Amino acid sequence: MATTQQTFFESINPASEQVLARYPGFSAEQVGRALVQARWAFRSWRDLSVGERALPMRRAATYLRENRDRLARLITLEMGKPITEAEAEIEKCAWAADFYAENAASYLEPEPRVSNATESYITFEPLGTILAIMPWNFPFWQAFRAGVPALMAGNTVVLKHSSNVPQSALAVEEVFRAAGFPEGTFRTLLISGSEAEGLVADPRIAAVTLTGSDVAGSHVAVAAGRVIKKSVLELGGSDPYIVLADADLEAAAAVAVVARNRTAGQTCIAAKRMLIEESVYDDFRERFLAGVRGLVVGDPLEPATQLGPLARADLVSQLERQVNESVRQGARVLLGGGRLSRPGYFFAPTVLADVTPDMPVFREETFGPVASLIRVRDEEQAVRLANDTPYGLSSALWTRDVERAKRLGRRIEAGNVFINGMSASDPRLPFGGVKRSGYGRELSEFGIREFVNIKTIWVGPEVKSPPAGNRSE
Repeated sequence: MATTQQTFFESINPASEQVLARYPGFSAEQVGRALVQARWAFRSWRDLSVGERALPMRRAATYLRENRDRLARLITLEMGKPITEAEAEIEKCAWAADFYAENAASYLEPEPRVSNATESYITFEPLGTILAIMPWNFPFWQAFRAGVPALMAGNTVVLKHSSNVPQSALAVEEVFRAAGFPEGTFRTLLISGSEAEGLVADPRIAAVTLTGSDVAGSHVAVAAGRVIKKSVLELGGSDPYIVLADADLEAAAAVAVVARNRTAGQTCIAAKRMLIEESVYDDFRERFLAGVRGLVVGDPLEPATQLGPLARADLVSQLERQVNESVRQGARVLLGGGRLSRPGYFFAPTVLADVTPDMPVFREETFGPVASLIRVRDEEQAVRLANDTPYGLSSALWTRDVERAKRLGRRIEAGNVFINGMSASDPRLPFGGVKRSGYGRELSEFGIREFVNIKTIWVGPEVKSPPAGNRSE
């Protein structure tokens, strides 16, 4: 089931291609011990009040803030994110920990219901040990986004992180351990993806959550369905960024530069397909190009850097294939177009025009700094093309007419619609997608209730004692 000691997980600096560290994979015995610990920890952790669980969660938030610089540097060295973004990621994790420490009790409070019973109400009770399979692009945030509400609900968590961020994976466990969570409450497993898929069937795993590609999600969904276990999937996206003729073009273009190139474009909710109404297309294009040309590409540890490398060599090759195939089909390169000739996994910030729905950069998820500009006649064509994708994670819509935006937003097939702004996750709001972008929700009250038993308690009419003389002996 688990890896042998001959399997190693390497941490490679994508800016220099140097190996930073190597870790042996967990043996079957190590995985087994971790699952036993998690199961034993659950028995006592679930019996604590939400307020008692909140105490170590608040300490986790404090630990994150006190160690922000060190943990952010680890993220940047391991997956290439600019250091300012990595620092913001650690702060966001602390925010989520504090948010659920403050709000979990109200989200999990039993809810009374009127029925034919003397009393009826709903409780929210933990399921057990949750297997969290997480990606590398937000190595702390993704793990905390899934783990914090699961823990506050009374579950325990075992983390299978992406194989290229083993240092971050172990550091996430370090945070919970340092905060005083009981032994076994949160554990990191250094195992492969195929081994994690096999782990879903283990009876000590109650449910599974995965953030990653739709291919990985389909495998986990099948594995969970086979053993009838709850799963939550947050998968890929090919998010539309609609700019209508009455939009604030200066703001729309400036935000689009960040929305497409944050984390070198390696986010599921990055603005990937720019759908621009034709009367303002040329104006938006020039503003957007100027913004992309101004991006500072370089060493991600330098505070001035805005665009670092991609996380792995294979991601550069995949992005290069998507761009080259699209160009062969008629797309025009306005800027960039390929990898940079320098050490590291750098890809030039790229802008493509004349993109059509049959091209890879439209049809597939592009995980890198490649923006596709698409001219549309009107709002009807914009919405139609926005929905012409197998994905439905997030979207953005720019217009000065907010009521119009709300109306159109209801027609966009996505889990999130951001009006006059950039897609982002927020602990206060539910996050997730539709279609091949997955199912279930993270964050807010909806996220904490994904991995609970929503239990109905029904109390019948009062039973009166029979008269003393009629009691049977």
